[in-house]
Amino acid sequence: MRLATFNILHGRQGPHGEVDLDRFASAVAGLDADVLALQEVDRDQPRSHGSDLTAIAAEAMGAAEHRFAATLAGEPGVWTAATGDLQPDTATYGIALLSRFPVRSWRRIRLPEPRRRVPVRFPGHRWPSLVHDEPRAALVAEVEAPLGLVTVAATHLSFVPVRNRGQLRRLARELRDVPGPLVVLGDLNTAGDRPARATGWTPLVDAPTFPVVDPREQLDHVLTAGGLCAAEPGRSVDTGVSDHRALVVDVRAC
Repeated sequence: MRLATFNILHGRQGPHGEVDLDRFASAVAGLDADVLALQEVDRDQPRSHGSDLTAIAAEAMGAAEHRFAATLAGEPGVWTAATGDLQPDTATYGIALLSRFPVRSWRRIRLPEPRRRVPVRFPGHRWPSLVHDEPRAALVAEVEAPLGLVTVAATHLSFVPVRNRGQLRRLARELRDVPGPLVVLGDLNTAGDRPARATGWTPLVDAPTFPVVDPREQLDHVLTAGGLCAAEPGRSVDTGVSDHRALVVDVRAC
């Protein structure tokens, strides 16, 4: 079974490029993933041509099942917290999880939300800036895979270091008693072995994903709580879309 996670930057070709829907679809198809987590996903946004990027990705990879979870509603600059999975007639932004295999059940987990601006020092800046964060969530699917029932969680955590560790620990508590082997996919906005140390989960891929050109950090992760092993070393993939590389790994029961 091939797993992949990909922060798609709403389908844009690099940090300063345009959104080309055909190129985005080709990028997703090229990953050839059986289960795929996507972050920074648009639906009905003008900047991505009013498209449903989850539906485009599902068609490209042949996903029988897919789910989108909106975390923000409105357009950039006038965002508000989304109030549910579906926001009819409203532009939204969030995360998605797609599967070629049947899904027995879906659920959404709300992660601790920001209550105030926090100081963050960005690379190249001497002093920290006060910044707003956005609501965060996880999508969880019980996937009926060829190797048995697997619980897959997809998420995109805060870029604020203390906050993302708290969200990760909350997610670990919520997923403690799920059926079958557990896999967690997503942009965790924390590098190296920190997610594994915070949760006790095992990383299935060790490969830098950010920035897309000459990547130096692994912000994107595929982790398991046990029962699955990498069939061969995973890899990061420059798809020609986004400022992140996608992360791909084939897994087997162990």
